[in-house]
Amino acid sequence: MSDTPIDPVGDLYERLGEPTIRALVRAFYAGVPGDPVLGPMYPARDLAGAEARLADFLVMRFGGPATYMEQRGHPRLRQRHAPYRVDAEAREHWVALMGAALDAEVTDVEARERAREFLADVATFLRNAE
Repeated sequence: MSDTPIDPVGDLYERLGEPTIRALVRAFYAGVPGDPVLGPMYPARDLAGAEARLADFLVMRFGGPATYMEQRGHPRLRQRHAPYRVDAEAREHWVALMGAALDAEVTDVEARERAREFLADVATFLRNAE
């Protein structure tokens, strides 16, 4: 049983390690400002904060420490993303940037593909517009 109320995604934390998860998120956010769809959705003044929040969330969801829950409470992802228009195009841009980051930062092929599937599912779940 997990020490967090949110079930982890298998053993990804153990397989990847926190430094790789944080490098993955850093690589993703490196591409955000130049993306024509995602760039305008992320305030430049809070990119570092967004990066830290996503990294903490993924560390927790992949089976690591629950820092995200301790600092922010339950993820409530749909509620937190409600102010943003997340349509099919935004989802595709997010998945593409995250996919490129996964390819660049995660060498464990099985773990990379499991993470890719999980992240694509989350991106689909967050769609709130057509």
